[in-house]
Amino acid sequence: MTGQSITIWDILEKKQKSEKITMLTAYDYPLGLLLDRAGIDIVLVGDSLANVVLGLESTREVGMEEMIHHAKAVRRAVKNALLVGDMPFGSYKTEKIAVKNARRFVKEAGCRAVKMEWFPGCPKVTATIVKAGIPVMGHVGLTPQAAKTRKDLKVQGVNAASARKIIENAMALERAGCFSIVLECIPDKVASLISKKLTIPTIGIGAGVGCDGQVLVTHDILGLFDRFKPRFVKRYANLNDSILAAVIRYRDEVREKKFPNQDYRFTMKQKEADKLL
Repeated sequence: MTGQSITIWDILEKKQKSEKITMLTAYDYPLGLLLDRAGIDIVLVGDSLANVVLGLESTREVGMEEMIHHAKAVRRAVKNALLVGDMPFGSYKTEKIAVKNARRFVKEAGCRAVKMEWFPGCPKVTATIVKAGIPVMGHVGLTPQAAKTRKDLKVQGVNAASARKIIENAMALERAGCFSIVLECIPDKVASLISKKLTIPTIGIGAGVGCDGQVLVTHDILGLFDRFKPRFVKRYANLNDSILAAVIRYRDEVREKKFPNQDYRFTMKQKEADKLL
């Protein structure tokens, strides 16, 4: 789909054709540009911004202003992928507030959909946002915004009763009008069952290969965030070490007066230098 924007319908069609959906996070122009050039289907401006960019302990600490600011930057870069804005904690307290903030993602930041984590009133709020003309991506299983401590970030649905509840939540969100649903940190058998039951695509993160697509935090797969590493993350690069080595080399060359040499500086004609003196 190079050269044209991926739409909600394209994502839905991928499930029908059994084509895997790729999704990654971006929070700024350079990263958004790289993901778009790589042909990633969905770029999420995730609330993981709180952890990997802003240095906060919890995603609960990031708000709408930060999310809109970063989403605008990503929008300038992303031309082909479907851009989705992550509704932060507290941005969907009521249906009215949820619609207002979802519209901000669309009108101010240029996103074409929003993502919202499961909470008790989620189906009703989702239906209201969809009715307002804004596509919604759901999110069930582990919902980090509901986690008050790091200990709460654990696998969900490990027994039949809790797994059944997650399945019911996913089905409720499909009925509410979601175009896709993120399944986070649930057993692969549960995720596969949900993926077969739903007509809309499922995007897994720590949910196994049975999902219709996969999403990870880009900083995690690039080795750019080392405060903690979830078990489900595969590192495809270790840029922390590469960047650190480059910065140390720069530091040493400056201290040793090796940089800048004649290849990296500007000169003037001797005649003009003599005049200046």
